Amino acid sequence: MEDARQTADGALTRVEQVMRIVRERIASRALAAGARVPSIRTMSEQSGVSKSTVVEAYERLVAEGSLVARRGSGFFVAGGAGGAGGVGGAAPGVRGLAGAQPQPRLDREIDPLWLTRQSLETDARALRPGCGWLPASWLPQDAVRRALRAMARDPHAQLTDYATPLGHPALRQHLSWRLAQHGIGAEPRQIVLTDGGSQALDLLCRFLLEPGDTVLVDDPCYFNFQAMLRVHGAKVVGVPYTPNGPDIAAFERALVEHRPCLYVTNSALHNPTGATLAPAVAHRLLKLAEEHRLTIIEDDIFADFETDPAPRLAAFDGLARVIAIGSFSKTMTAAARCGYIAARADWIEPIVDLKLAVAFGNGDLTADLVHRLLVDGTYRRYLEGLRTRLADAMGDTLRRLAAAGLTAWTRPQAGMLLWARLPDGLDAAQVAREALADGVVLAPGNVFSATRSAGEYLRFNASQCNRPKVYETLQRAMERVAAQSAWERVD
Repeated sequence: MEDARQTADGALTRVEQVMRIVRERIASRALAAGARVPSIRTMSEQSGVSKSTVVEAYERLVAEGSLVARRGSGFFVAGGAGGAGGVGGAAPGVRGLAGAQPQPRLDREIDPLWLTRQSLETDARALRPGCGWLPASWLPQDAVRRALRAMARDPHAQLTDYATPLGHPALRQHLSWRLAQHGIGAEPRQIVLTDGGSQALDLLCRFLLEPGDTVLVDDPCYFNFQAMLRVHGAKVVGVPYTPNGPDIAAFERALVEHRPCLYVTNSALHNPTGATLAPAVAHRLLKLAEEHRLTIIEDDIFADFETDPAPRLAAFDGLARVIAIGSFSKTMTAAARCGYIAARADWIEPIVDLKLAVAFGNGDLTADLVHRLLVDGTYRRYLEGLRTRLADAMGDTLRRLAAAGLTAWTRPQAGMLLWARLPDGLDAAQVAREALADGVVLAPGNVFSATRSAGEYLRFNASQCNRPKVYETLQRAMERVAAQSAWERVD
């Protein structure tokens, strides 16, 4: 590990020396955009360092945008065919500083917080095909442990002081580069770090809303959007969602009738449906937002599950009316809450003031942890395997649900969430209650619907559906509900 550590006198480590060699060759045009860099073995021999040192140096150069990794081919200078942008736009490589569980109430009213309570309160042995996160075993736990150990050893790591108001500078620099890969131009000074995506949404509600304001949401939508908005005294109006995005005709009618000030949505891998926003719908949506002076919050928490990036409202809009938020809770670790807000420059100071007023700051420890995992190549390699694993799980889940008689609303392009209709008009809430009694947490559709018009639907998480008991319990629950409904009709 000596190769990768900062030397005591501040000299470059061997990893940084290799990175400097590559950067100098790119700057001098010895390596042009799209050119293949020396192989790991060749660079090891040329620079007199170990192969593992070269691997780490190349991975860090990929993370900062100087190189692009192509599976089976090696590493190439960014900006050529298949590249991810020019070297000039790359972010600089900055070193960043089971016991017994109470059982949930089965008689609790099914509302937007019902699913959260069931998912978090059930015994650890319960199955959670309705929850919205990956199994802990799928997350990069070993990488998190390594990063924590590295932080503990690093004399420059900030372990005891408050964070700066905007948050960890090196992470904001890296997030600026990551957003640029989706066409979103946000300077580091336009990015505010938060303790997760929920805090980001909470701060923006405080900034944008007054009690009684009307807010549009997709119908269905992520249930916590509704819960958060109601905490802030907003009137929530649902707009029907289609496999290509919100129903534009219904969206326009809602603008005219309700005069909302805000719209909250997911563009990529929509929660709960798994759908993806179509470019034509995005352009029409932004035109209506401009005509009606509507602000949009675009929650991009599932961005890293994508294999082919979908259109982003914030990219088309240039952060004029759209605010982008995201976090790493779903893809890296939920235990280290780290999210962000990217917004127009003149909105940043009042948002930061609100953050200081209600939370004083955000966790610099978690931001440093996230930054280390992003820049050392660990996260990129993990995501490559995760996307393949999710695609396999999605295919298997779709097949098993079809065999059980459910109909998928759409086939998601990536990610873990899908939306399926129960057969024979069965009530999803009743099915969920029956399944919960057998230790399986399902997600009934009306939890996600502001108009409660999704009573025949369930949301499934493909990563949590790989146990036969999920489908056995689902089948029994549907049979019991069907029998009960038949009895009630006869009675």
